[in-house]
Amino acid sequence: MRYENLAEKLKSIGIEESPRNLSNKVGRGFFTAGFFLQCLDSLGVKTLSLSE
Repeated sequence: MRYENLAEKLKSIGIEESPRNLSNKVGRGFFTAGFFLQCLDSLGVKTLSLSE
């Protein structure tokens, strides 16, 4: 998925992020768990398995 696509999906749930800002967050490798959950929600993820 491209950052442009993710920015559009986040916008659909009320989160305003530019593709460049998303690229910077991911590139730094540092963002909040809340932001991660917002990304999952915007992508339609309903379940998450954390098994080994």
